[in-house]
Amino acid sequence: MRWMIATCTTLAIGAAASAAGPATNGAPIWLAGCWVQQVAQKWTEECWTPPRAGMMLGSGRSGVGPRLKSWEANQILPDADGKLVFWASPGGGTRVAFPLLSQGANEIVFANAAHDYPQRIRYWREGKALNAEISLTDGSKSMRWHYSAM
Repeated sequence: MRWMIATCTTLAIGAAASAAGPATNGAPIWLAGCWVQQVAQKWTEECWTPPRAGMMLGSGRSGVGPRLKSWEANQILPDADGKLVFWASPGGGTRVAFPLLSQGANEIVFANAAHDYPQRIRYWREGKALNAEISLTDGSKSMRWHYSAM
């Protein structure tokens, strides 16, 4: 009888874990989706996959009217110690790591003081809007985006 109770309990716990979905390792699920900022003819788009196996894949592009100005490929994934790292590859160039600096319920900040610019990457949600900011580590030379869902 104890074996049956233990087996049923184990199965129930396993079913509850499966219903919760794949492990996110603290990845910012609220970042997932496609986002756009449009100001007159200038536009910026950013898309993020939902976390799966602890990893999020992102892409971004910006331009003016029909012209592409820049693009990048990004990833958020855990390092060997399980700490999240933002990897940026502007224009398909060499990937640069930005380790997690801080994280809250609706905000995540990554930083790499050894990088020229940016040194800090910050995302945060305000209601349905997604905000992004890049800057030096002290917050100077900041650039901000205010995205709406696509």
